[in-house]
Amino acid sequence: SQYHELQEKYFSKGAGPVFTFGFLGDREQLDRFFRALKVFSYHVNIGDVRSIISNTSRTTHAELDSEELDAAGITQQTVRISAGIEDADDLIADLAQAFEAAFR
Repeated sequence: SQYHELQEKYFSKGAGPVFTFGFLGDREQLDRFFRALKVFSYHVNIGDVRSIISNTSRTTHAELDSEELDAAGITQQTVRISAGIEDADDLIADLAQAFEAAFR
């Protein structure tokens, strides 16, 4: 695809993974989840060497109203992760303990 060709052109050593998921909990649980993270940093930039996590509706898309968020497929529980260079097992363990803390 066109985007794959651009990725290969500008990121010849590979692009870092960025993915999004919907958090299945309320606002208080989501806040506990973010506070419990130890390896991930809560920031809005992507492509850093550090692993970064953010709540899209409160950060990069905070200026949108509810109709615009709906049109973009963004909910109040949308979470974006940009994985950095930390060990994958450490990142998975950090997410697991944060989910556990959120739903205690």
